[in-house]
Amino acid sequence: MIIIPAIDLSEGQVVRLRQGDMRQKTVYSDDPAAQAQLWEQQGAEVIHIVDLDGAISGYPANLDGVENIVENVGVPVEMGGGLRTADDVAQVLAIGVRWAIMGTAALRDRPELEEALDRFGERIIVGIDARDGKVTVEGWTEGSEIDAVFLARQMEELGVERLICTDIATDGMLQGPNLAAMRTLAEAVQIPIIASGGVSTTQDIRALRELEPLGVIGCIIGRALYDGTLSLGEALAAASQ
Repeated sequence: MIIIPAIDLSEGQVVRLRQGDMRQKTVYSDDPAAQAQLWEQQGAEVIHIVDLDGAISGYPANLDGVENIVENVGVPVEMGGGLRTADDVAQVLAIGVRWAIMGTAALRDRPELEEALDRFGERIIVGIDARDGKVTVEGWTEGSEIDAVFLARQMEELGVERLICTDIATDGMLQGPNLAAMRTLAEAVQIPIIASGGVSTTQDIRALRELEPLGVIGCIIGRALYDGTLSLGEALAAASQ
């Protein structure tokens, strides 16, 4: 199982939110590149970046910070937040991002997602963020009545090769992932899934590893690493046991 540390950017700083609420923002660092280097030094094989300001505004808003990270680490970077069009994707791939994550476009602007898939293929990951099983978009500020499983199946049929699935209710809460929801999603599709939200202990990682045969190939960890309740070394060890 791949362990992917998260770097959430807002106004050029590394921050974490609780349940995606910008009003519950904690600043952890003013130097995103240094934070990325630290995760790389501790063994990260991939780094996950979210442009929180971009997710809300609808266009990339922290490109300087993203580019600085890419230039200062040797591991691949995946990045989402504000990537609504194929041209947005082209912009971030051009500065060295390895995988671009599109979420809102999957629900609101399917032609742009299809164009991005045509142009960039496997470098497109679709992010499905859900609360109580229903997809949420626009940086988690707008809900929908679309079922996450339904959207996941549509994405698979469209040719998407990987999903990142986030359970909003558990994100940043340090109370464990929503294993039932993740299992349901994994059973619904054949493409790989990266789980996100709530992972805070080695027990959580071992529980997610039980879903590996269903296609859950990794997990993103954020607040637990920053608060020190779980070290990256511990997470990597639990993932490889």
